[in-house]
Amino acid sequence: MTLVDDDALEAYEEQFEPGDARRKLVVIGNGMAGARTVEEILARGGAEQFSVTMFGDEPYGNYNRIMLSHVLSGEETETDIFLNSLAWYTENDITLYAGVRATRIDRFAKIVYAEHTVDGTKYETPYDELIIATGSRSFIPPIDGVRMDDGSLKPGVFAFRTMEDTQGMIAYAQHDDHRRAVVIGGGLLGLEAARGLQGFGLQVDVLHAGPHLMNAQIGPEGGDILRKSVEDLGIYVHCKARTTSIMGEEKVEGVWMVDHPLLECDMVVVAAGIRPNVDIAVTSGFTVERAIIVDDQMRTVDDPDVYAVGECVQHRGEVYGLVQPLWEQAVVLAEHLTGTDPDAAYHGSRTSTKLKVAGVDVAAMGVQGPERDTDEHIVFSEPRKGIYKSLVIRDEKLIGATMLGDTSKVAFLIQAFDRGLPLPEERLEMLFNLGTPAEEVGVAELADDAQVCNCNGVSKGALVACVESGVKTVAGVMDKTRAGKGCGSCKNMVCQIVEWAAGGKVEEDPSANWYVPGIPMDKPDLMKAILEQELRSVSSVFAALAPDGAEDAKSKMGLASLLKMIWAERYIDEKDAKFINDRVHANIQKDGTFSVVPQMKGGVTTPEQLRKIADVAEKWNVPMVKLTGGQRIDLLGIRKEDLPGVWADLGMPSGYAYGKSFRTVKTCVGQEFCRFGVGDSTNLGIKIESRFQGLESPAKIKMAVTGCPRNCAESLCKDVGLVAIDGGRWEIYIGGAAGAHIRKGDLLATVDDPDLATTLSGRFIQYYRENAKWLERTYAFVPRMGIEHLREVIVEDSLGIAADLDARLQTAVDGYKDPWQEGAKPATPGQFRTSLPLEVLPQVPVR
Repeated sequence: MTLVDDDALEAYEEQFEPGDARRKLVVIGNGMAGARTVEEILARGGAEQFSVTMFGDEPYGNYNRIMLSHVLSGEETETDIFLNSLAWYTENDITLYAGVRATRIDRFAKIVYAEHTVDGTKYETPYDELIIATGSRSFIPPIDGVRMDDGSLKPGVFAFRTMEDTQGMIAYAQHDDHRRAVVIGGGLLGLEAARGLQGFGLQVDVLHAGPHLMNAQIGPEGGDILRKSVEDLGIYVHCKARTTSIMGEEKVEGVWMVDHPLLECDMVVVAAGIRPNVDIAVTSGFTVERAIIVDDQMRTVDDPDVYAVGECVQHRGEVYGLVQPLWEQAVVLAEHLTGTDPDAAYHGSRTSTKLKVAGVDVAAMGVQGPERDTDEHIVFSEPRKGIYKSLVIRDEKLIGATMLGDTSKVAFLIQAFDRGLPLPEERLEMLFNLGTPAEEVGVAELADDAQVCNCNGVSKGALVACVESGVKTVAGVMDKTRAGKGCGSCKNMVCQIVEWAAGGKVEEDPSANWYVPGIPMDKPDLMKAILEQELRSVSSVFAALAPDGAEDAKSKMGLASLLKMIWAERYIDEKDAKFINDRVHANIQKDGTFSVVPQMKGGVTTPEQLRKIADVAEKWNVPMVKLTGGQRIDLLGIRKEDLPGVWADLGMPSGYAYGKSFRTVKTCVGQEFCRFGVGDSTNLGIKIESRFQGLESPAKIKMAVTGCPRNCAESLCKDVGLVAIDGGRWEIYIGGAAGAHIRKGDLLATVDDPDLATTLSGRFIQYYRENAKWLERTYAFVPRMGIEHLREVIVEDSLGIAADLDARLQTAVDGYKDPWQEGAKPATPGQFRTSLPLEVLPQVPVR
């Protein structure tokens, strides 16, 4: 079959030569609903019954719209989210009219009229059976100024529905002069758009007309907790905010809201919901209310040969905007159309949603809260951790559930909601893994037809069948079934099912050992190739080592860190390979400003330094001056454009509070003043910080030196910690943590000489730099390698590499440059361009 282009009509006519007894099936719509329905038809032998022709407005194959937010954020590329490439249509004998919009259906002549969206070429295509799968379109509210005189959206205003929308948003957000974006709509899509735009360095405001975020899926309390989680990311949220107009003559300059002053911005994304795309149905005389009316076989009520499926249909008064009903409708339509099950019927969907919103796990099903006096309502709320759980039970059946921040019990809850399973008398077992049913048991007992991946409609049975067919890696099962390829919230459950189905014989996925996802090499091989080929920039690594030389956004930061570690001053710095913190050498805060932490070696300062800091804080109107846990002073709330001036006035080196690098050494007073001190911790800490300052590493490294076993500097829970003990000896601890993970460090060695303690600490740091995975903290690295192995390598030199480790560390130390000196000569013209406005300034003089 030929993919339709300029010779489309001729190719189409050629397929119906005499002798082709197949019926002509035409599908209007090449989105998720249309393509999935065709897949289901083909899976039931439809290729022998039908010659299939599809029309799609967009000029390419079928892709997962749910993943557009991942493309916007840079987590995925456009090619990553395609469900069916153009080659798939050819391989399956399907004629695809890509970039051709169907405009009218003649039900009596059974002809579809269509027109090319670019050159206007006309098409007339006959059919025997027709499926309308036109989906939905973005709803653009009638806001003053949202459109230009010709009806097009004002420059800077974007819908968020198509690949083209996403490409436009990315191009606009990358413009150097664009600093602030407004997203209208606080639902799933709006929050995902806000998070994606934030990655371009923009300050983002979300304007939501509802009383709380995601009010269609979750209740007020859960919405308030979600709001806190979103605001903790640095995104401003305005609820009960109705936008009245978009300002600017030629492009977006700001938005007005009811009871709110002008909010200046450079771009506006409208994510205010969707509306069924029913224009062709209305034009062609089909019965349409909120959407196209269909019966239980997905037939239109006007014509038994015309079906409709997906977001454009209304079934028993319901219009669905989720993918789960779409998959169920596609199966029924395929069963009926192919005759596999002529009695197949769709009776509506009990919708449950499990997704990840701006990095927060959310699951919702059924009602949000109790509706009758006899309904049970069980609620657990922990706002500080962003966790909210709510259950609504009626007549011993689960009729509603909301999970926010912790969805570990969702497998059992979905079963209970969908199938009316008996509920435990101890209701807390439904919220927490207290015993029965445990999370693992819930996965084992999950029914075969229970849907695991809502985004791509993958059931437990499909996952098990994939494993039984011989695919024994989690990544392989995900690739073959597409499970986990949507929002990603089901990945843990997919892993559990694969492990259970494989009977514990899951094979390791080779890509799990790759240092970064875009280069198919583990760290030792990658480092060897970089050294042998003298690849000193991220772009050169991609060109030489990536498949087809393709660049991968998710790999850039890891490669930049690795190259800097390998080459030191010979590394070629490419700014687009770095996160915003590393590009401007400061830590971005939730409001778009930055944090400046100057170096104070060992936590020791002088009156002169304190005076400088005070003067800088006054001169630059620093909103907050705070002492940190690392015994330094943090200047918070500094605008990006002010960073070089602040650094110059301080005249102090960077404290590296922003990077994946060696950061600081915390010390106690030690024997110089402390009554209990047995070691000079202060001077040793200063010496160590001077030596290791700014060392690039796979993840941040924090260190401490304590002058006695009382551990005032918390050395036992640092990445590297030194503790003075009696007799002038020093204990060296590695792999400690006291943040989200708590771990006491392992004792590496006890030595008599502080210089040897410094050497062994540096040797461990270099071994960690060369062997740890990207973003793997020492508290994970040390247990993975084993403390016995590390003692043998670092202390006993069992591999004979100690001298080499010391030498490579010295090369890195010798190549040290203070990055704050870059402020006087920016690496790129826009490196310190004016940052985001932090407040709305008066538009007219105040009298």
